[in-house]
Amino acid sequence: MDRGQAGQEAYEQAWLDYRRIEDETLRARYAAVCGRLVVIGDGAELATARLELRRAIGGLLGMAPVDGSAESVEAGARAGEGGMGGPAIVVGLADAAEIEVLDTGMLGEEGYAILSGADGSVYLLGGDAKGALYAAFGFIRLLCTGRDLSDLRIVERPAYPLRMIDHWDNADGSVERGYAGGSLFFEAGRLGERAARIRDYARLSASIGINAVAINNVNVHAEETRLLSPERLEDVARVADVFREYGIALYLSVNFASPMALGGLATADPLDPAVAAWWRETTAEVCRRIPGFGGFVVKADSEHRPGPFTYGRDHADGANMLADALAPFGGTVVWRCFVYDCKQDWRDRRTDRARAAYDHFMPLDGAFRDNVVLQIKHGPMDFQVREPVSPLLLGLRRTQIALELQITQEYTGQQRHLCYLLPMWKEVLAFDGGDGWTVADAVGRRAVGEGDEERGDAEVARRNRRGGVAAVSNVGTDANWTGHLLAQANWYGYGRLAWNPSLSAEAIGREWIRMALGPDPVVEETVIRMLMDSYAIYESYTAPLGVGWMVNPHHHYGPNVDGYEYSPWGTYHYADRDGIGVDRTVATGTGYAGQYPAAAAALYESPDTCPDELLLFFHHVPYGMRLKSGKSVIQHIYDTRFEGVDRAAGLLAAWDGIADRLPVRVHASVRERLAHQAEHAREWRDQLNTYFYRKSGIPDACGRLIY
Repeated sequence: MDRGQAGQEAYEQAWLDYRRIEDETLRARYAAVCGRLVVIGDGAELATARLELRRAIGGLLGMAPVDGSAESVEAGARAGEGGMGGPAIVVGLADAAEIEVLDTGMLGEEGYAILSGADGSVYLLGGDAKGALYAAFGFIRLLCTGRDLSDLRIVERPAYPLRMIDHWDNADGSVERGYAGGSLFFEAGRLGERAARIRDYARLSASIGINAVAINNVNVHAEETRLLSPERLEDVARVADVFREYGIALYLSVNFASPMALGGLATADPLDPAVAAWWRETTAEVCRRIPGFGGFVVKADSEHRPGPFTYGRDHADGANMLADALAPFGGTVVWRCFVYDCKQDWRDRRTDRARAAYDHFMPLDGAFRDNVVLQIKHGPMDFQVREPVSPLLLGLRRTQIALELQITQEYTGQQRHLCYLLPMWKEVLAFDGGDGWTVADAVGRRAVGEGDEERGDAEVARRNRRGGVAAVSNVGTDANWTGHLLAQANWYGYGRLAWNPSLSAEAIGREWIRMALGPDPVVEETVIRMLMDSYAIYESYTAPLGVGWMVNPHHHYGPNVDGYEYSPWGTYHYADRDGIGVDRTVATGTGYAGQYPAAAAALYESPDTCPDELLLFFHHVPYGMRLKSGKSVIQHIYDTRFEGVDRAAGLLAAWDGIADRLPVRVHASVRERLAHQAEHAREWRDQLNTYFYRKSGIPDACGRLIY
């Protein structure tokens, strides 16, 4: 596509399509409230809230709200009665609206309230301007999902300060682990040409509470390194300007060796004064050109990326040097903990990739600056369909952390298979080490500094609280944003869960269905069951009992049991004629199980107590070992592969059952993906069952065909 065409491609508005509400009674009730719109105050986010409300009301109700007077609204609010010329939607900051029933201090940064007034008005009030924007989107969500607007008293605050999406986009327009087309941001070296689409991406992200976006790949190549250069900052600033209107801070992934690549220095040693000076000067220029710049995302000393290890320094040395450069501007360093030996000898049974992040970062707990956030993958390996929760998430207590998830389905079907990821993410957030302290608690709390427990210092708490969640994006230039239409639910669901981790996966899924597919209850019931079943279905025909991988190298799609077995990547299953699995116990294995708090460590240490779904992650066991289900390991493998194929076919049948309730184009596009999934599940079944039958020599107790 040339520059004249950029930004003109056809695409959808996902869950913000604002299709006209067909229920006339409901539409009339909403119209009675939405006839007037009043925005109190100025600023980018409030202007965006006005624009989005007008767009939603126009689309959903077929009417244009009249702009009302802020003065009359304030007078009516103080009087507790009408007098404003009828009900209105009132948007503004809580402390400016003078609503006596609201304690404005309870909202804080980014919090909001949606309140019914005595005269039928609805007040959308933010603790700050971003909160007011989130209130507007929250109200739109009520309209789109058919909620009753009477007696509203909704007060919400985000659980986490950082709610981030990481794009693994490259300057040439490609996306690493992207399954929905090319980059939204880059095309043939150009940045920000798809202006309209970037704006719609920002509005979709803001509508689910996303407040930070890193626009380029954590594997920073030569061209992306140049984004820090003065000649490229104008392009970056154009994207940041759009984001700012939607309350989103732009982050850049940076090359740790940038002082050498861009500054001509002979070293990138973080303790070298010249290196620190280069980063201070460069960062100051970035922040001058990009007001509200979020900060840097860093992948260092990982998978061949440069880092402080080159100079005999540690991760705290590297992160703190960058943090000091960002501190005067309020910026944050997001430092990834995905650090391990990717040149492992497959013959070495003691080196364990699962141990690496904990071994590298636990000794540094408390050594990082207040504006450093350590970003930790939810599992110790790499976004597998089933792996235990990373012990580092519960181990670090004196350092800000962010839970890293992967919306893009690298190992969960690459958006060709349906796999709703929220049930898995909910399990991660709910995990505790045995003392009631969950991952959700760990991510949401502030870092504890020396003496803070005794002081109960509220200012320290506010200053230190920067952690949260980050996730790898699943969007691209495909018309429906995510390739598989139903994969939109993972993008939508991530934002909603990042805002409020107590929401259920089912409740979030139902919201998305109503907003994206419409209010048909039959469609809703069918699709929610498909979503909620899909993660278990995908797991059932792919890697069994937590052993992981078994995929084709490099692109990671499709079955290949030994694809990584003799590689340097540390991703082994150790299947032999007698058994399968990795011994990660303290007693006889790699010792990984001992990285957990005592209760969880004891649970995982013994095969008798280890949960079945993680058995092969922690133990090498005979094929004939009985699981808690009563089945042998080998029979479980056979049965779940066969069941998975049947259930994958059931997804296709369920979708076909609502064909007459969906637009033809929508049904056809999803059907193509589900048909592929049903067929591909058979390939997974037959390759895995055949492999383990030939390895073990144990036949299927049910006598089914295994090749």
